[in-house]
Amino acid sequence: MLNTTPTNITRRSFLRRTTTASLLAGLPAGWSGSVFASDAPETADIKLGIIALTDCSSIVIAHEKGLFKKYGINSIVSKGASWAAIRDSLSNNDIQATHMLIGMPIASTMGLGGAPKKPMVIPWLLNRNGQAITLKKQLGGKVGADPKPLKALVDAAKAAGNPMTFAMTFPPGTHAMWMRYWLGAGGIHPGDAAGSGADISLITIPPPQMVANMKVGKMDGFCVGEPWNARAIADEIGFTAITTQAIWKDHPEKVCAFTAEFAEKNPKTVKAVLKALHEASVWLDKMPNREEQAKIVSTASYINCPPETILGRLQGKYIMGDGRKFRDPDYMTFSDRNCNYPQLKYCKWWLTQLRRWGFTDGAPDYEGVAKQVMRPDIYEEAMKEIGYVHGGASDSPETFFDGTKFDPKGDMEAFAASFAVKSLKG
Repeated sequence: MLNTTPTNITRRSFLRRTTTASLLAGLPAGWSGSVFASDAPETADIKLGIIALTDCSSIVIAHEKGLFKKYGINSIVSKGASWAAIRDSLSNNDIQATHMLIGMPIASTMGLGGAPKKPMVIPWLLNRNGQAITLKKQLGGKVGADPKPLKALVDAAKAAGNPMTFAMTFPPGTHAMWMRYWLGAGGIHPGDAAGSGADISLITIPPPQMVANMKVGKMDGFCVGEPWNARAIADEIGFTAITTQAIWKDHPEKVCAFTAEFAEKNPKTVKAVLKALHEASVWLDKMPNREEQAKIVSTASYINCPPETILGRLQGKYIMGDGRKFRDPDYMTFSDRNCNYPQLKYCKWWLTQLRRWGFTDGAPDYEGVAKQVMRPDIYEEAMKEIGYVHGGASDSPETFFDGTKFDPKGDMEAFAASFAVKSLKG
């Protein structure tokens, strides 16, 4: 009887299978059935949000110099009116990636700040340093980098029923935390997340509107990114009390954020964006390119500010507006000193400050939130694919201008409670 089981292989079928196997063995990795698995972005058309600040530059340069296109991204850069508008646009998928304050994805993931809870991720830090606290011109000679002399003025204004007013750009954002930290170091209470217990009035103003609001007398000081601190000096209405890099050298500042949902569904797209940002960031940190950078980002489509106002501080030339002038080696960076690595410790520090100022009711999950929001795995994979050797993760302590040291391996709750000026809840 003829054996018809599968083990009965004819000479012809054996040769056919052997030939097919040989052909398949010679194919490159990525072959899947009858088609190749593509390395192209899952979503090619990407709209990226920015706010009119110098630290949006790597997104603008990647767009203007065709670097997004190089990695398969058809980019559109969309300027937002405020940080809240940027957050909402990302949450609604009106934009797919954005320039963002580092505290914003953290707050959105946790559902803080009055907005719906929307998990977001940070696979890329856009820059370090380059922000400042500006005070109105009338305070020149009375207050400088040290906030302690401000306390007597704040106390007098409060006692008279007319508290001094300071502005930041978004409640859980960087400028809010720099302003809060500086005031707190001077014994001045900025109030909790709801404004309770405050010695001053702390208001929210979009970055491009800071100078105009100070000009009409609505505030005594503000914290914002460049070029608006330099613009206040150029317009002769204010002076720089202290730069943020003087508060915390090489501090994290803006990030490129995505919703967690988009990043999960579009991993190749996210990596393509990071690769383009890498090339732009390296270009930006070559000092001879900074004059061209200032010209490109100064246009009405982006910052809408004279390039000469932008350029000085990009070159580390600091004219403070109260007689102080110096060359700052810790000016804004976009790539140098492992700038772009999304360190978990930065999220942990932010959580201690959100805790300190009453944004959270009880202790947050410091480790869990940091691992959820900060995504060094995405960063490392993207950089590996282009052969870039980065500086890796760091858990070394950070030192602040008031002598405080933050140890990311230490007790986060104890650190949050260690400040004399605070508003812990729960």
